[in-house]
Amino acid sequence: MPSSSPILPSPTSFATAATTSSSFSSSSMRRAYRRTHSAIKHQCRAAVELIDVAQGVAAVLTSLLYFKQKALIYPSHIPPNSRTDVPRPSQYGIKDFEDLVIPTSDGEKLSAFYIRAPKGGRNSKCTVLMFHGNAGNIGHRLPIARMIINYIGCNVFMLEYRGYGLSTGEPDEKGLMVDAQTALDYLRDRAETSDHKIVIYGQSLGGAVSIKLVSKNQNAGAIVGLVLENTFLSMRALIPSVIPPAKYLAVLCHQVWPSETLIPTITEVPILFLSGLQDEIVPPPHMRKLYELATTPTKIWKPLPGGDHNSSVLEEGYFEAISEFVSNVAGDSAPSKSRREGR
Repeated sequence: MPSSSPILPSPTSFATAATTSSSFSSSSMRRAYRRTHSAIKHQCRAAVELIDVAQGVAAVLTSLLYFKQKALIYPSHIPPNSRTDVPRPSQYGIKDFEDLVIPTSDGEKLSAFYIRAPKGGRNSKCTVLMFHGNAGNIGHRLPIARMIINYIGCNVFMLEYRGYGLSTGEPDEKGLMVDAQTALDYLRDRAETSDHKIVIYGQSLGGAVSIKLVSKNQNAGAIVGLVLENTFLSMRALIPSVIPPAKYLAVLCHQVWPSETLIPTITEVPILFLSGLQDEIVPPPHMRKLYELATTPTKIWKPLPGGDHNSSVLEEGYFEAISEFVSNVAGDSAPSKSRREGR
């Protein structure tokens, strides 16, 4: 029986197989490399495109925030026809009023209403100077003015910002402060109101206007009180809530309205804080922080549990709080210590 033995390849065939295997391995490696390289290039292109998109979004946000911020902050055309359609006091049953045009030191002409309270009333020697929020016009706030004259008994002076309603010009922080000072000076110089006690009342953006105005005029004597409703710490502090993607760009906002810096400087004028706790635009902690920063001896915190940014005025206790505040600050003596309501 012949012996059994393995059949081995010849050295030549082994070399050929090795060469073939080597070529196959090298070819596979090249193909794998090309595929990997192609994938990496594709991912790189995708990453570059993503970066380009992100940079594009950032550029758009940066441009909007820097160059278009006035249009965003001062939408005077909202609601539609707000620049031309301004309701008049007579449309709300108000008879004793003046429709005024007041010039500013820089050449603008401001629309205004001076509305008289019933003569001989308990607060007929007090005038409320109203500054509204960043949309609409003074005519849209006439229902509030009517409540102030009828329920609280104060006269009301409603000044329209430049670029709003029938007023000329374009709004910005510097210009609105010229307007606010013009309104205060007008009341001081007007014969009928020169001896009136003045309460400054601001809603939202109007609160920022009011804080800045009072901080500069608190020692003049005429201003006896400040009423703030749903206003913000500063425009830069508000941006993360209103435009979250732009929170890191807030420093670019040149319309600053630094209320958190200015309110501690108001030491001579009592302040009433009306805070809608459901405010969806200005987070309620902004108002609470302003209250905590206030150093005036008389400050009152009035929370409005169901009030949002625009409906707080409808909340129970809103006008009652203002009435009590005005009675205290416009009387012969004012409270000398802080009061905290509903803390």
